[in-house]
Amino acid sequence: MGGIGPMSLIIIGVVALLIFGPKKLPELGKAFGSTLREFKNATKGLADEDDDDKKKKELDK
Repeated sequence: MGGIGPMSLIIIGVVALLIFGPKKLPELGKAFGSTLREFKNATKGLADEDDDDKKKKELDK
């Protein structure tokens, strides 16, 4: 994780808990996870399209 150590993660967690509260924090985590999943699926789709385009060009030759 680079320069982020365990103590830094604890501090970040405590600050997030103080800012958002214990009820809102799981909702934010769930929203972040679903956003990240959508982003990964979208970028995977773009990479697959690029691979398909390359294969079509090779077959046309």
